[in-house]
Amino acid sequence: AGIGKCVAMDLARRNARTILACRSRERGQAAVEEIRAATGNPAVVLRLLDTGSLASVRAFASAVLREESRLDVLVNNAGVTGLPFTITSEGLEQTFAINYLGPFLLTNLLLG
Repeated sequence: AGIGKCVAMDLARRNARTILACRSRERGQAAVEEIRAATGNPAVVLRLLDTGSLASVRAFASAVLREESRLDVLVNNAGVTGLPFTITSEGLEQTFAINYLGPFLLTNLLLG
C-alpha cells in the first residue's frame, strides 16, 4: 500500500522485474495482481518478508541472491509507528527491528 505500491507500479511500468517483499501473503498477492493488470508486466512477483524478524530477513536475502541474477534497485519502504512496546522472539524491540535493524541487515546482505 502507499508509497511502496506506487514505486512498485512505476518500476513495473518501466518493464522492470519487480519483487514485492510483503509480510502478508494475501495483501501482497492482491498488490501483485493489481500491478500486473495495470502495467501488463508479468514479471511482478511476491516474496514474503517480515523486517521485524532477522531470520526472515536472512531467508529473504538468501533467496534473492540465489534466484536473481542481479539486483539493480532496492527500495526500503517498510515502517511502522504507534505499536505498543513489544520484544520480538529475537530479543529486539519490535518497532526498532522493523524500521531500522531489518532494513539495515537486508541492505547489507544484498550488497554482496
